[in-house]
Amino acid sequence: MREILPALSRWYEAGTVFGLATVVSVSRSAPRDPGAAMAVGPDDEVVGSVSGGCVEGAVFELAREVVESGEARLETFGYSDEDAFAVGLTCGGEITLLVRPVSRASDPGFAEVAAAVAGQRPVAVATVLGGPAPRGATLAVWPDRVSGTLGSSGLDAAVSADARGELAQGATGQRHYGPHGERREDDVTVFLQSFTPPPRMLVFGAIDFAAAVARIGGFLGYRVTVCDARPVFATPKRFPGEVEVVVDWPHRYLRGTVTDERTVICVLTHDPKFDVPLLEVALRTPAAYIGAMGSRRTHDDRLKQLRETGVGDAELARLRSPIGLDLGARTPEEVAVSIAAEIVALRWGGSGAALTDTAGAIHPPGTGPG
Repeated sequence: MREILPALSRWYEAGTVFGLATVVSVSRSAPRDPGAAMAVGPDDEVVGSVSGGCVEGAVFELAREVVESGEARLETFGYSDEDAFAVGLTCGGEITLLVRPVSRASDPGFAEVAAAVAGQRPVAVATVLGGPAPRGATLAVWPDRVSGTLGSSGLDAAVSADARGELAQGATGQRHYGPHGERREDDVTVFLQSFTPPPRMLVFGAIDFAAAVARIGGFLGYRVTVCDARPVFATPKRFPGEVEVVVDWPHRYLRGTVTDERTVICVLTHDPKFDVPLLEVALRTPAAYIGAMGSRRTHDDRLKQLRETGVGDAELARLRSPIGLDLGARTPEEVAVSIAAEIVALRWGGSGAALTDTAGAIHPPGTGPG
């Protein structure tokens, strides 16, 4: 949704009605996660994707139909021998889509939600999928307020409370309620989609490898910061325009920076006077990934020095060093790929093995995109 928001905002501001298709549930090896979106606007302009190409043609027609009728529809696509290459998923999975018309009249709060997402301010959007509540009705939920309604004050209150919980976790999924928000009933199905600021990637050491890692970090959706104590290296012109460049001692900067369970930290300084105090701080943060560049001898020396500072074995076990997966990488760009591959594997529980050497489902349920 983030990627297509500029187009949606343009259509919305022009007063155009457009069709918006959103993936609201998946099963087996579905190609996109819940929240993936595709929209059809004026002159049949299409943005986004819900299946990587398998069912986009059928969704295009659905989007045009809901714009014409003004009524939202819920449709499921799965694999079938008869029409797999026409309107089915060739990967064998199944996706359910909510396709609804969006306009100033039907969604008066859309512009405010779009502005929040663009400004990296957290917001959750609850949309009715089915039941006695009107399908396609939306409720936008911020940490401190709400906008819109799902049809009843009781349902709004229950969904708002759950949406704030989902927003805190950055989670997206379905919830079930009674017509007035009763939590032990399942008459009304609501899709809760969280829009949280992108996770952070902190890269320490403004070297050529850092420039490559910063580029791939941005490609993966991270908000990238490069930090180095040496101003001759930490210059904005050496890094992509969207990368924040900070001149500061790495450990001091990290100590004063907010990190969370989605943050990844890449230590590329390769210098003990920077590495050791930095890693001492990093290993005590909640960061999802902490990797450090260096040879195996450098790694052993670092571990010894970190233990001398009081860092325990449980904390040291979090350190990915030498950084990256064994891809035989040589160039900065290849090394960046190996680091990114390790980050993705750790995030989703991947083995890092070649898929041709594995068996079973490529993407077990709940582990990510199909």
